[in-house]
Amino acid sequence: MNPPPFSRREFLKTGSNGFGYLAFAALAQQQALRAEAQAATGPLAPKAPHFAARAKHVIFLCMQGAPSHVDTFDYKPKLIADSGKAAPSAAGRYGTAKLMASPWKFSRQGKSGLYISELFPNLGKHADELCILNSMSTDLPAHPQAFSQLHTGTTQFVRPSLGSWALYGLGTLNENLPGFITVNPPGNATRTYGSAFLPAIYQGTKIGGNGFPGGGAFARRFGGGGEQATVANIKNDRYTTQEQRAQLDLVQSLNKSRMQQDGGVSAEVEGVIEAYELAFRMQAEVPKVMDLSKETAATKALYGIDVQETDAFGRQCLMARKFVEAGVRFIEITNGNWDQHFNLKAALERNTAAIDTPIAGLLTDLRQRGLLKDTLVVWGGEFGRTPHSQGDDGRDHNNKGFSMWMAGGGVKGGMNYGLTDDYGYEAVQNKMHIHDWHATVLALLGLDHERLTFRYAGRDFRLTDVYGNVAKEVMA
Repeated sequence: MNPPPFSRREFLKTGSNGFGYLAFAALAQQQALRAEAQAATGPLAPKAPHFAARAKHVIFLCMQGAPSHVDTFDYKPKLIADSGKAAPSAAGRYGTAKLMASPWKFSRQGKSGLYISELFPNLGKHADELCILNSMSTDLPAHPQAFSQLHTGTTQFVRPSLGSWALYGLGTLNENLPGFITVNPPGNATRTYGSAFLPAIYQGTKIGGNGFPGGGAFARRFGGGGEQATVANIKNDRYTTQEQRAQLDLVQSLNKSRMQQDGGVSAEVEGVIEAYELAFRMQAEVPKVMDLSKETAATKALYGIDVQETDAFGRQCLMARKFVEAGVRFIEITNGNWDQHFNLKAALERNTAAIDTPIAGLLTDLRQRGLLKDTLVVWGGEFGRTPHSQGDDGRDHNNKGFSMWMAGGGVKGGMNYGLTDDYGYEAVQNKMHIHDWHATVLALLGLDHERLTFRYAGRDFRLTDVYGNVAKEVMA
């Protein structure tokens, strides 16, 4: 970060002779060194992991609404064989419901022979890079609580999100960009990217939301009105950069005076100071990183950009790759409307058609650029769906067994981890609770989930509370 410019008064103090110019230069150098030292020790400066990291970045592909695992990544031959029979007692209040086979065929993909649904023809070509977690579980089968636990580890309390913990533990690799970016988050889910009691500088920076204005030929269809999604207030039309810097210097001097009045230590004021400085630097950097116009036609086609069904999510995935290249630590992009209590066949086909090409393009692009080995890509939602039908064409919530997958970032490709029972109701082998998943993601980043703590309200808090086991079997 460059030091703030000297005022005319400061310059004149140094005198108009040669000595004055030398004094001015020396003062400028001291100020630059001081700024560099502050940047090197600031809250977003890169930090050493607890142990050797396999991944440096995370891209979390969040499917809000709970994708059906038995129609996507959890192949159940017995469910096919017993389709139409009365559901077992595990079906709970739908005990009179009938088992329903997936309407889509599964086939073995890649050299590893992973079973993947025909809903993912392009992603299936990356089977040997995928580690499919077929034994996920979470505490409650209710969307708000499960979505909160997916992100923060708790169903009810306001706690820091996974992205905030990762940024707190590792810092960022580009001081001019946020270390944690969330693209298209649900409008009512601010706690899923919030920092809670961690300093505010570690919360996620929001881009778009509730439909994601993608800015492409089909943006209007996705609620964007043709406008490019960006960070709110990233451009100042009233003041020049120099005027903003002068204004910010005044505000920061007042902030620092307040902090001195509070005894020299104030996490809240420090957070404001750091946030203002980051926001100032972001004005120059963010628009460049988010500009997709300079990407080649081949790259855009790889992500399905300017194709109606894939344009919006394709832009999010390409933006995620650009953020990784620029040094952002944690990127989350959200795709919603996976809650298929009815109209399963048409709706799930529409969901998967929107993401299949973009995700396959993202994995291809990351690998070609040498980024996949250092980038952990994660896909999944808050829980799964029931193997029995709800109505004629739907599935209900299922929190006891569902699927997620990971790729790159030091995980073993071409493998299934864990099992649900013969129908897909409940995890029965190598169960992976959300706490275990969080512990494993942090471990891939080189962080010990038991040591990554923050002192608050008289005790040490951590993402996994008092739970969590690392699934070392999934690590390459």
